[in-house]
Amino acid sequence: MFRYLTVAVFAFLIDQLTKWSIVTYVDIGQKLPFIPGFIQLTSIRNRGAAFGILQDQRLFFLLVTVLVLVGMIIYLRRIYRDQKILGFALASILGGALGNFVDRALNGEVVDMLEFTFINFPVFNMADVFITIGVLMIIIDSFWKARMEKKANHILSD
Repeated sequence: MFRYLTVAVFAFLIDQLTKWSIVTYVDIGQKLPFIPGFIQLTSIRNRGAAFGILQDQRLFFLLVTVLVLVGMIIYLRRIYRDQKILGFALASILGGALGNFVDRALNGEVVDMLEFTFINFPVFNMADVFITIGVLMIIIDSFWKARMEKKANHILSD
């Protein structure tokens, strides 16, 4: 369980450090090149969710996040020995969700700073990156388990 908590704390700290850096050194609306032709730093604040939906629904986000965090911690405690990939995925999501939760709880908004320059996509932050990584790990793990189960059933039926 310790390794999963380490992943969650790492994700949370990276998220908070990048947000602190942006708030401290970059003016709101300022754009700075990061990886030319791919991504730039753009300092914005988001009072809603992804793609700017549900603006100013702070209480809703706080309540939902608390429920999700508690549910993930309970589930992580149940599966941490047997399902390592899922454990790391949930830990990544947990750290990211906690990062955005702290922003909303303390400031009523989330600091976003990463903007793709090659496509039209909402500005996001490191918490979103860790959440996305966790979700992708869950999807990959689900497909892998389904494939292994199908192989096992095929072997048993032969």
